[in-house]
Amino acid sequence: MATDWLGSIVSINCGESLGVYQGRVSAVDQVSQTISLTRPFHNGVKCLVPEVTFRAGDITELKILEIPGPGDSRQCGDLQQTEVGIPGVGCQVGPSQNGTGKVIKKPMSSTAPQNIPRRTDMKNQDIIISPQQQCSKSYMDRHVETLTQSKGFRRRHNSWSSSSRHPNQATPKKSGLKNGQMKNKDDECFGDDIDEIPDTDFDFEGNLALFDKAAVFEEIETYERRSGTRSRGTPNEKPARYRHDENILESEPIVYRRIVVPQNANKEFCTDSGLVVPSVSYELHKKLLAVAEKHGLTLERRLEMTGVCASQMALSLLGGPNRLNPKNVHQRPTVALLCGPHVKGAQGISCGRHLSNHDVHVILFLPNFVKMLESITNELNLFSKTQGQQVSSVKDLPDTPVDLVINCLDCHENAFLRDQPWYKAVVDWANQNRAPVLSIDPPISEMEQGIDAKWSLALGLPLPLGERAGRVYLCDIGIPQKVFQEVGINYHSPFGCKFVIPLHST
Repeated sequence: MATDWLGSIVSINCGESLGVYQGRVSAVDQVSQTISLTRPFHNGVKCLVPEVTFRAGDITELKILEIPGPGDSRQCGDLQQTEVGIPGVGCQVGPSQNGTGKVIKKPMSSTAPQNIPRRTDMKNQDIIISPQQQCSKSYMDRHVETLTQSKGFRRRHNSWSSSSRHPNQATPKKSGLKNGQMKNKDDECFGDDIDEIPDTDFDFEGNLALFDKAAVFEEIETYERRSGTRSRGTPNEKPARYRHDENILESEPIVYRRIVVPQNANKEFCTDSGLVVPSVSYELHKKLLAVAEKHGLTLERRLEMTGVCASQMALSLLGGPNRLNPKNVHQRPTVALLCGPHVKGAQGISCGRHLSNHDVHVILFLPNFVKMLESITNELNLFSKTQGQQVSSVKDLPDTPVDLVINCLDCHENAFLRDQPWYKAVVDWANQNRAPVLSIDPPISEMEQGIDAKWSLALGLPLPLGERAGRVYLCDIGIPQKVFQEVGINYHSPFGCKFVIPLHST
């Protein structure tokens, strides 16, 4: 009697530890109390093994999902992956002896059109089997008796009876059918064989390991160094792309070292475009300014040019057009300008005059001296015509942090000023104010500064500045090229379209 159940589709619940298995019955051993399922599914996932065997003691519940009719085992063939676990899925059977038996559903095939019923239709869709297959309860118990001799087997009659109806009941309609065939687009979309889907997951890590990322990037960098382009992807496949401001014609190779000084530079810088800018000693820088003044670039011109460049940089640091906007009158920036009684101080006063003309609140600190330099006197006379404020005592400086501090206290030659009480007091105030500091023409690295700067502005050519100078910028003060050649410097302007450019340490 156990052979009558071969080919049936069953669902076996083995408890929480083993889970639920579904498959077609391939063997039933009454002696060893075992049942075998072919092409099994475990918790809805297809098993990697073709057949599994269960003992009666491990089974807590057994449901019969489909009972094959006479001669159905040959016609049904192997079970499709989607058949398992779906009640009522059968195969075409011939008419029974009384001619009333038929099955509505057919096995899934990759060639035959398939109907995908709606979700609402799936609930009401059942099968109708022949009277030979629609056995009575006593007939079912008699055939399943060989499987239920042990305590471990438990069968629910309603699981089988709910999947069948009386033959007199009407067969539900199937939506989407036209003369028994689906449209071609449905067949193309749903007609593939699910068995072709691989059982194992795709190995992403193993596939990614096949890609040698370092070798590809090295090839791209090598190509960019040779051709000078910035193409992305495979260099051999994608052509070089040019911006609207780039020349597509071939030109001479770029010479990045256009400035050569007579002495070996202690420190070198480079611009954003890669041009090398060497530093010069203070003696050579002083000689360069003296030769320029002899040819007509007077001190007044240099002060004006330095003030314009320094104020332009300070305006950018204060926020530029976003901060200095007529709609933002309530955000007027405040700048504290610290100047000493020397030419460097006169440069700072010139910068403060231009800042005040651009609606910046400038507080100028300058100590009282009996005799001032003529350049300082002239700059103070112009500064007094602005809305800027001049103070000579540290007590008059703001107690709250300002937006920017411009340091012009230090001088290359007069180092004795560092010992003055006013100098120490101003240095203490600047360090306690915690505002960013811009230093204009700071001294060389051998002379330690009292105030650490975040930015430093060099004039013409940079000096070998130390780490406390912060980020170095270079401004053009209008020295002609032949003046550089006269002092032994082979010079080509690194400024391009700007008057103030940033420098980077090499």
